[in-house]
Order: sequence, then structure tokens, then C-alpha cells
Amino acid sequence: MTEFGELKKGVFPTILFETHADASTEPFWEAARRDKLVAPKCTNCGTFRLPPSPFCFNCQTRDVLWTELPGTGTIHSFTVVRHPLHPGLADCCPYVSGTVELDGTQGAGARMLVNIIDVDPDTVRIGDRVEIVFEHVNDEMSTPRFRPISK
Repeated sequence: MTEFGELKKGVFPTILFETHADASTEPFWEAARRDKLVAPKCTNCGTFRLPPSPFCFNCQTRDVLWTELPGTGTIHSFTVVRHPLHPGLADCCPYVSGTVELDGTQGAGARMLVNIIDVDPDTVRIGDRVEIVFEHVNDEMSTPRFRPISK
């Protein structure tokens, strides 16, 4: 056991235990507690806004419709962290941190920066298909992670 809790190789530990959500992020965290992935979609131009923001970066509209997404996507970019950011994190290295382009979003797609788990870091490739899994930290907090889609 470390100051970061019990560590598992390939999984960056959850260091937050409360969402500290505000009006623009609470629907995301509420859905995560129910194992659902949602994203705010601009009611004017249809742009998905992840992370949630007060204004659409495309048309500056405030109004959104929270839309459930399938929870699958494609690795857009990634890095393998082989050296711990803190000595207490050595047991979780190496781990994969990546950007996942989410299915169900238009155009270039909405992307999330996530920990990609249950994978050999040396075999991860851009274009790999992944699915979301939620780590239920407590009754208040669920952390989204992605893992390879079983073939």
C-alpha cells in the first residue's frame, strides 16, 4: 500500500475522490456513476464539447443537449509512461495515457484524454479500438478509463 492507495501495473491511480463538479460538468459525472458516457452537444451547431465548456468553441452558443455516446472509440494518440511522476507511483509504471476519439461524435470527433488499461504497453497502436470502463472510486466518483475491445 502506498500514499496513492493500492497500485496496479498499467493503471494510474485515481487521486481525486470527489468530482468538484459545477453546472457544466455535473451531468458528465452523474452519468459516469451509472456507467454511462455522455457529452454536451451544442444545440445550435451540433458540436460536441469535451471537456464541457460554458460556450461552444465553434459558434459561441451556451445551450447544450447532453447526449449519451456508445462508449467506444479509436486511439488517436498515446504515450507510454515508463518513469513515475512520483517515487510512490513506481508500481503502476509502465502505463498508457492516450487520447481516444469517441464514436458517435461528428466530424473530427470529440476526444478524451484517458488511461488505457488492460493492455501491453508495447503493443498499443494508433487506430486501435477501445471501450470505456468505469472505476467506481466511491459513491460520489467514477473514473472513466478505456481498454481494448475484445476480438
